[in-house]
Amino acid sequence: MNKIYAVLLLFALCACRGEGVVSGKNGGRILAVGDSLTAGYGLEKEDAYPALLQTKLARMGYAFEVINLGVSGEVSAQTLARASDILAYEPDIVILETGANDGLRGYAPAKIKDNISQLLQIFADNDVVVVLAGMKVRATRGQAYMQRYNRIYSQLEEDYSPVFFPFFLEGVALDWRYNQLDRLHPNQAGYQIIVDNILPFVVKGIERVEVNR
Repeated sequence: MNKIYAVLLLFALCACRGEGVVSGKNGGRILAVGDSLTAGYGLEKEDAYPALLQTKLARMGYAFEVINLGVSGEVSAQTLARASDILAYEPDIVILETGANDGLRGYAPAKIKDNISQLLQIFADNDVVVVLAGMKVRATRGQAYMQRYNRIYSQLEEDYSPVFFPFFLEGVALDWRYNQLDRLHPNQAGYQIIVDNILPFVVKGIERVEVNR
């Protein structure tokens, strides 16, 4: 009788941890760090990509908690300034999406790269696996600026070897079907595409975590 009770209690505890949690797979904590594109500007938190990603991972049997640490309007220098707060969550993985607002404001690509470089080094020093989400800008500030900016993330991949997701808004940017009326922020359908795109890169990150354990 006690054994039966213990088994039932175990199942109840697993259910409380979230849908689809499968015993035998290592769990952990993923932090989605970024600006309004991560925060889910204009939508409920459950419609932004971090919540959708956690649901997908759980259905695949990965017991990883995904925490949304997106801050609307944030630039890369502000992300860097809260690095210690991010580490306080003791993450296994950080999905780093930052620099889009820098590009919209025309900040110097060299400075953007330096800010993100420092973040990648900080996470590496603390044994945190990074999934780096790349960004792109259009030529509204000229071809030369666009070319310098659009090289930032591939250069960071070469320097630090994070798991690299080349363009966060792949298949979503500039498509009215997948964006809100401002044409800048994804709608619910857009976030579904983003999650489908980023999922294999997050799984690669999980594989790196499990190899290092």
